[in-house]
This record gives sequence, structure tokens and C-alpha cells, in this order.
Amino acid sequence: MADFHQNGNITTLHNLRTRSVAEIEAELQAFGQSRKMSLILPCLYSELQGPAMPNILAELSKVGYLHRIIIGLDRADEAQFRHAKEFFAGLNQNHIVIWNDSPRMLALGERLDKIGLAPAEQGKGKNVWSSLGYLIGCADSSVMAIHDCDILTYTNEMLARLIYPVANPNFPYQVAKGFYPRVGEGKLNGRVTRLLVSPLLIALKRVIGDRDYIDYLRSFRYPLSGEFAMRTAILPDLRIPSDWGLEIGVLSEAWRNLAPKAVCQVEISDAYDHKHQDLSVDDADAGLSRMSTDICKAIFRKLAADGTVFTPNVFRTLKATYYRMALDLLEAYYNDAKMNGLSIDRHKEEQSIELFAENIMRAGQIFIDNPHETPFIPTWNRVHAADPDFLTDLHAAARADEAEFS
Repeated sequence: MADFHQNGNITTLHNLRTRSVAEIEAELQAFGQSRKMSLILPCLYSELQGPAMPNILAELSKVGYLHRIIIGLDRADEAQFRHAKEFFAGLNQNHIVIWNDSPRMLALGERLDKIGLAPAEQGKGKNVWSSLGYLIGCADSSVMAIHDCDILTYTNEMLARLIYPVANPNFPYQVAKGFYPRVGEGKLNGRVTRLLVSPLLIALKRVIGDRDYIDYLRSFRYPLSGEFAMRTAILPDLRIPSDWGLEIGVLSEAWRNLAPKAVCQVEISDAYDHKHQDLSVDDADAGLSRMSTDICKAIFRKLAADGTVFTPNVFRTLKATYYRMALDLLEAYYNDAKMNGLSIDRHKEEQSIELFAENIMRAGQIFIDNPHETPFIPTWNRVHAADPDFLTDLHAAARADEAEFS
């Protein structure tokens, strides 16, 4: 993707193949003397047994500029937590494994529940939120990055390029979003971005008219990437979605809180492959079916907050417009894949489009039927206002788990 195109809405930082990762890391090492950097890894225990994590740890062992790594561990019992600590013991950096299912952490969750501030559901959003709380409690990092733990093609260059735009004090960026081509095993991947988000944003523009927010989202080459970096000053006021709309939700928060010139996207890899979710045609609460519904809801909620009025008729028109646009884009993707020697199963792609079209209607109906829904986990500023000791106690609980189960 070596080009220098800028779309005018947000800055795109390309990899023009003119600078080595060693040069970038040397600068990051210098920045780190006065601007400490931390990495958050939201992790399921099952990912420790997958093929990606051993390589991720090996690549992170090459990184000298990180001050701290925070691993948020979900779906683990005590024995699995002990194993996770051993698994990550090889990291060269100061690190901690936060056992989100520990008795101490569950007790903190009950404490939030009593004051009505507990996250609505388990999942990646809550994991990231808890890890951010721990990082805020540390009060010693200027920059943080997050990436997934199932990246099969991970290299230390991904992290260096991701974190550089917000670590460089001479750059204005508060948020950096990673992008890359989704190609693997001879196939064109990235179904949800290609077949849902891109045609949905075009359809929304046709149905409800021009919106700056739609143009902003369309500026991102891969809006659903799980890799982003931020300056920590914005974290206490960041609203994290509690469902699978995390990535869109974070971009929406950047739109709400920051000027476009403070947001950028950065090319971090030539190839990217990770664990692929099932389409889950028969289960609306799992896989890409659930994800697509939550993404649609996140976009609808943000547009409504900006003054867009949605009705059942609007959603019916949107579904029809989306379906036509998605089929047109599928033709473009097919030809692009063909020219590059990649494969696309057109039947499965059209099945995905049909499911996503239904889920646009489903998400719209949920949006209309639940006007009082509070989809975001409370900001850490609000938690602190309601319970000034909570951040300190969260930090202490994570440390106590780390010490007790060593």
C-alpha cells in the first residue's frame, strides 16, 4: 500500500519503505526517556493456547522502549491464571496479568453494580476498560497502545509504527488507528469492513444526506482494526462500548472529544491475518452476526446523538440501499482479488451481505425499541466522582492477585 494519498479529513501516515524499524525504535527509545509508553493486551485464556501468542511474545521481547505491558486476562480460573503468569514471565518489560475473574475483581464489580456503574456485559470492551483503569491508576504513562492477541502475522514493527505518531511530541496526534491489507491464505479477508461498514456508510449518506461523521468514518481504511494508540490524557473521559462495537465506539469518541487534526491512521503492516469469526447465520448472538448488529447500533446511536432522526421507514430504505451498494462493491472486490491472484467465494460473500442486511433492520429495531439503553461503560472520570477510592482499590486488587498467586 505504498502511496501518499491524503483524503483531507484525517491524516494518513503511510509506509513508503524508506525507513527501517530500527530507526523508528531508536527514536521511540529517546521519546520514552520523558514520555513513558505502555501496551495493553486484552486477552482470552484460550488465546494462550493458540498459534499467535508465542510469536507475539517473541516479537515483544525485541522492544526496548515500552515502560509497561498490561495483560487483561478473561475467562480464566485460578489454575489458568497461574499458567498465564508463567506464560508471560518471559517478557522483558515490567508487566502485570490482571485476572478479571478473580474474587477481588468480581467484588469490585459488585461494588460498581451497587451504584449503577457496572459494565453491562463481559467481553473485550470491559477487559479494555478495566486495563485502562489500572493504567490510569498507575499515573506514570504518557502514551498507550492496544492490539489484539490473535495476530498470526505479528511483528515488532507493527507496534513501533502504531505508537510512533502519538509518542512523537512534535506531532499533534492524540489518537492513531492502525490499518493494513486484510489478506491471508490466498484470500481477501476483512468481510465485515468490506461487506458491511463500507457499503453501509455509503448507503447512510444517500438516505440521510451528508454528515461530517459519516465522512470521518469513511476516511479510515480499516475502521474495525483492533490496533490503536492514544495519549493517556484523554483516557479518563473515554466512553468504552460494552458490546462488540468497541472499535467504532473508540473512533466515535475521538470524533466527539478531539479535532480531526488530532486523529490519524497509520499503516502498520503489509499483511495481517488473525483468528476468523464464524458468520453464525443461525445465532444472532454469536460470531459476525452479533458483531455486525452491534456495529450498526454503534453507528446509529452516534448519528442520533448528532441529531439524525431514525424511523422504521428510514431503516427499511437504508436496508434496500445498503443491499444494492454491497452487491456493487462485491463486484469491485472480486475483480480486485482476481487481478492479485486471490480468491473470493461469491456465494458466501452474498450470504454475508444478506445476513448483514437483515441485521441492519435488527439493529434499527433494537435502537427504536430501547430508547433508554445505556450502551457505554461509564467513563473513569464518572467512576472516580462516584467512588473516589475505586481506582486505587482496582490497582491494589490487581497487585494483590499478582502477589498471592505467584
